[in-house]
Order: sequence, then structure tokens, then C-alpha cells
Amino acid sequence: MLLRGLLKLRKKVFLGKNVTVLNKSNFVLGKNVTIESYTILDGYASGKIVLGDNAKIGMYSKLLSTSHLATFGKGLKMGNNSAIGDYTHFGAPGGIEIGNDVIMGSYISFHSENHNFSDTTKLIREQGVTSKGIKLGNNIWVGAKVTFLDGCVVGDNSVVAAGAVVNGIYPDNSVIGGVPARVIKKIE
Repeated sequence: MLLRGLLKLRKKVFLGKNVTVLNKSNFVLGKNVTIESYTILDGYASGKIVLGDNAKIGMYSKLLSTSHLATFGKGLKMGNNSAIGDYTHFGAPGGIEIGNDVIMGSYISFHSENHNFSDTTKLIREQGVTSKGIKLGNNIWVGAKVTFLDGCVVGDNSVVAAGAVVNGIYPDNSVIGGVPARVIKKIE
């Protein structure tokens, strides 16, 4: 994997088989980054795509930085010692920020853009979008199959239960879960 990273990206990166990296020059990769097999990373964003030291992205994951070629999205920033499981979807036009020491299961999805739909005289696809972004703090554990929606913020030292749909602002030291997610308890 290391040899593949050196040859393909010219960096000390552990790169799995059949990884596609688009716009390589827009990536900032820390030490010991691992990008597992069959992953697609789209670097066409207005800012740099940052993967911190010891960051890991699981197999079959996909980063989409831009939803429409007319407007560059903001992309992804993932902190040090953070890892995400297989089959992750990063929809990052509004930007995704993941702090340090965040561990996540498989089948996680991020949707940092939302369609406007309040004008009943227009088709939804003609009403535009909002792109507030998604922010996860430091030291968070995220269970499998969690969905993060545009505008959500999860505070430091928190746990997100498997299967949650996260659409709100949650304080530090919280256990959140449910559809839609709510604070289940505080971590003392």
C-alpha cells in the first residue's frame, strides 16, 4: 500500500487498490494517511482537501466535493487520528469538518447541501440549494449507518448512536441518537 501511495501520489500514503484521486494537487495529506481500496476522492473544491496525520478512509468510500460543475464546493477537512469505515459517502459541497480523534463505523453519509422547496410555484430543482456545511468536534464516536445532514454540528466528546439522522446542533459531552437525532443523555 505504501509503495502504491508513493508511486501514484508521490507522498508517503498507504493507498489501497483501485483508488481514484481527482485533482491531486488540491490534497494536503498528513503522515501515515490510509485510503483503502476502491475509494474515489474528488478534489475539485474551492479549498484544500485536508486529511490529518493517521487519518483513514475505509474501502468503497466516495468524496464528492462539488455537486455541480458551475460552482465549486468547499470539500473536506479531517483531523488527526480520525478514521471512518467502509462505504462512506462524503457529499461535501457545503463543506465537512471532522475534528481530531473521531472514530466512525461503516455506511456513514454526509449531505452538506439541502434543496430549497418553499415556493410552490416552482419546481424544487429550480429553487436552488443551501450549503451550511457539517461540523464534528473532537473525540467523537459515531456508530454505523449514521446520516449527517446540512447544518448539523456535533460537540466534542460525544457519541452518535448507530442509525441516527443528525440534523441540528448538539452540545459537547452528549450521547445522541434517533430519527431525528436528539440528546439521549449527557456524558458526565
